[in-house]
Amino acid sequence: MSSNLGSSQQQHWQAVYQDHPHMYGDAPSEPARYAAELFRTRGARSVLELGAGHGRDARHFARAGFTVHATDFSPVGLQQLAQDAERDGLAERITTAVHDAREPLPLTDGSVDAVFAHMLLCMALSTADIRALVGEIGRVLRPGGTLVYTVRHTGDAHWGAGISHGDDIYEHGGFAVHFFGRALVDDLAAGWRLDEVHAFEEGELPRRLWRVTQTHPSSPQ
Repeated sequence: MSSNLGSSQQQHWQAVYQDHPHMYGDAPSEPARYAAELFRTRGARSVLELGAGHGRDARHFARAGFTVHATDFSPVGLQQLAQDAERDGLAERITTAVHDAREPLPLTDGSVDAVFAHMLLCMALSTADIRALVGEIGRVLRPGGTLVYTVRHTGDAHWGAGISHGDDIYEHGGFAVHFFGRALVDDLAAGWRLDEVHAFEEGELPRRLWRVTQTHPSSPQ
């Protein structure tokens, strides 16, 4: 992703969260419900959420008993998250950090049990950025830890339409999306154990997504 596109997307999301607080509602996403149950059955205690936005899923993880570190590149979204966590009595379970997904994660090696990212990897990130981010996720996950992420894919109606930025990135209504082909999913799972690629639909249009579950490469094969 070019620096200009990255800056424009950050400004766009800042404005969206400012003008439309709680734009996704308070109910957790279906992928977060799935992930919380999976993380629980695998014995996870700590969850890193990437692209947490205003925090509906982060608060769900906290209510489920996990300690949560939530990151996003929008300070406005994270401020809403912190305020809602305080209101709901969850502040002791949630920490937040402003973070650009193109930069190294602000966590130490092997410091979290699970990672969740709902439509963060399919933001306006280049393929190189996405590979680097998954490498960082592998670094901060403990051996045997779990990654659950969702992405819009090339079966989506918006793929190939709108403003093209190259690298399967297309912009509609100010939102730029990197649409995933199955080859990219498999590439990102190289060295990991790929547990599941689940197709589902969400929202208007509807958006077509994959929910990907994979296990840390240091776990026993």
